[in-house]
Amino acid sequence: MMTRMIDAFFSWMAKLIDVFFGCRHSRYSFPVTVRRMARRPQAGALTGTYVACLDCGREFPYDWQEMKVITSSSERREYVASLATKHAA
Repeated sequence: MMTRMIDAFFSWMAKLIDVFFGCRHSRYSFPVTVRRMARRPQAGALTGTYVACLDCGREFPYDWQEMKVITSSSERREYVASLATKHAA
């Protein structure tokens, strides 16, 4: 229980420091689509395509249809919801 609280505290502190001093993620790689058989990075698990920040190396899901990087949690939820409605139709 105590280790979870400590982990949560350090995670929160890391996010706070990242807000003030972290990478702005202004330069991205070309979108990479991973083959079905290959092991996908976590960022590519959502859409199958991802981009990487050229400055810090962080990976972000990329929506090839909309041609935009999915950066926030709300955008991820919207993307998953839109997929659900497309598959239901």
